[in-house]
Amino acid sequence: MNGTILTKEGKAELEAELEHLQTVRRAEVAKRIEEARSFGDLSENSEYDDAKNEQGWIESRISELKFILDGAQVAELPKRVTKVSIGTHVTIKAVDGGKEIAYDIVGSAEAASGKGLISNESPIGAALSGRKKGDVVTVETPRGEKKFEIVRVGASK
Repeated sequence: MNGTILTKEGKAELEAELEHLQTVRRAEVAKRIEEARSFGDLSENSEYDDAKNEQGWIESRISELKFILDGAQVAELPKRVTKVSIGTHVTIKAVDGGKEIAYDIVGSAEAASGKGLISNESPIGAALSGRKKGDVVTVETPRGEKKFEIVRVGASK
């Protein structure tokens, strides 16, 4: 077991990505490599080099996904969510003002801050973990300490 914690949805997404890489992308790159070989001299064949590089990336990502999924634990939420943990949706607001920000707390393997998915291991995720609505947490940011109040806690969508 590798200790990776995933949400049920995150595990399904990683499994789908693995399936796509193994069945679709491998075949596409193999075809590109074969076509590039037909152009002749491989020493000056940029199409061949690009396809081989992509093949290496795909195989690396497949290995990474297999490692993540092999023995990963799926976070189970209680029926009534009152505390922040993996799989919860939390809304916070800076104590010194500002707008509300909502995040889904996920395991590090599925974090994507641009999509509002933050890792339980990130500074904000770690500070929020185990806390409940109304709690104020302090987070060390690149611009110094910031205090946030937890406005809402619920199950992720």
